[in-house]
Parts: sequence; structure tokens; C-alpha cells
Amino acid sequence: MFQYNLQNTSKKNIIVAGVIAVLLLGNIIFGVNYFLQEKETADLQKQIETQKTNEKVVRFLDIFIQKVLKTDKEVSFEDRLKLENAIRDINDPELLAKWEAFTNGTNEAQIQQGVKDLLEAIVKKIVY
Repeated sequence: MFQYNLQNTSKKNIIVAGVIAVLLLGNIIFGVNYFLQEKETADLQKQIETQKTNEKVVRFLDIFIQKVLKTDKEVSFEDRLKLENAIRDINDPELLAKWEAFTNGTNEAQIQQGVKDLLEAIVKKIVY
């Protein structure tokens, strides 16, 4: 009878060890999968932020072309405000500095150079 219990206990220990091993392996697989999903989520969030920035840059560029480059008259206060808000919405210090250099131009040459510098900086901000 003692030998029977020993064999029975040995089989139970093997089964318990097997179940523990399966559970540990499952936890490891789920853990690795979790960290891979976290990385993918972070990458997707970065792509979303890039896309949002691109949309803001393109929105500003559209307004700038329509209200500044394609017009023969002076830019209205409302349009200046739209442009100012659109450039600030991008939240990029470099673009804001280029914008301020453009708007603070005192003669035709400075203003034209400001436009060129601003447009160049805008194009460089678009990520594809």
C-alpha cells in the first residue's frame, strides 16, 4: 500500500509540475505579446501625432496660399488672425520663428525672403 501511494504521489507531482510549466509558459508568451502590443501602440500613436501635425501644416499652407500668395490686395485682419492661429496650432518653434521673421519684414526684399524661408521650413515639416 505504501508503494502504491508513492507512485500515485509521484504521478501527481509530475502532473502538477506539468500544469505549472504550462502556466509559466503561458504567462511568458502573454507577457512578450503584451510588450509587443505596447510597442506597436506607441508606434501607432507616434504615427497619429505625425499625421495630425501634417494636417495642421497643410491647413496653414492652404490658407497661406489662398490669402497671401493668390491675392493682389492687402491681407485682411481676419485672414491674418486665421494665419496666426493656424501657425501657432502647429506648435513648432522653428515655424513660428520663420512666421515672425516674415511678418516683421520691413521692406519688400525681407518679406520675400521671409516667404521663401517660411515655405521651405513648412515643406521640411511635412513627414510622409
